[in-house]
Amino acid sequence: MNAAIDLGNTFAKIGWFENEHLVEAQYKIPFEALTDVLTSRIPKQAIVSSTSRDTQPYADLLYRLKASVLQLTPVLPVPIGKKYDTPQTLGADRLAAAVGATVLFPNENCLVIDMGTCITYDWVSADAFFHGGIISPGFRMRFQAMHTFTKRLPLIDISEAQHLASLPLIGKSTRTAMESGVINGLLAEVDGFVERYHKEYGKCRVLLCGGDAPFFESRLKNRIFAAPNLVLMGLNRILLYNVNVQNA
Repeated sequence: MNAAIDLGNTFAKIGWFENEHLVEAQYKIPFEALTDVLTSRIPKQAIVSSTSRDTQPYADLLYRLKASVLQLTPVLPVPIGKKYDTPQTLGADRLAAAVGATVLFPNENCLVIDMGTCITYDWVSADAFFHGGIISPGFRMRFQAMHTFTKRLPLIDISEAQHLASLPLIGKSTRTAMESGVINGLLAEVDGFVERYHKEYGKCRVLLCGGDAPFFESRLKNRIFAAPNLVLMGLNRILLYNVNVQNA
């Protein structure tokens, strides 16, 4: 099988594919365990992507294991165009998610919302061009910022906030006021941006992915397609695209 390997800020995840079909996805793999995972299940072909870590050590490992390996860099050919002023600074996760959107909804406008450390909103047009979008502070970052820059505000553990079904606009304590501000603020932000994209750029599919997506998907007003494996699907498509180019 082929392996699409995404190195996140905290964990790694791997999508195992047979051609275009996702057979299995492994999540929250500690980086110290990734070598054992790949050694015990050697892929035929692999692609490694990261926004924060060096991919070369893992590529070297896979080379030693006789796998064919690609690293997602700004110069690697991809099956979509880039209408972005600084393509060399474009995060690999944003690009892979955009490609994944074209896998799920070819020939349709797509708005990809990735709720990770930061929240990104990226527009992919029906003619398969990445146009860019918005980068906003993520769930954890907002709680951390209030604690870091305001001495008397506590640091709220996101795992404790995630159990909350909803929050009133009037918080009755400092903690509930902070939770309301972050959660209701994020919901209002996402709904507001989606409405603006629809209004200014026309009909589109809205896809939601990223580590914090499950908490928000059922709470958002707009019709949104949950795509937890979007980045992995995009990485696999990029891998197959390059293999086909090499074999042409």
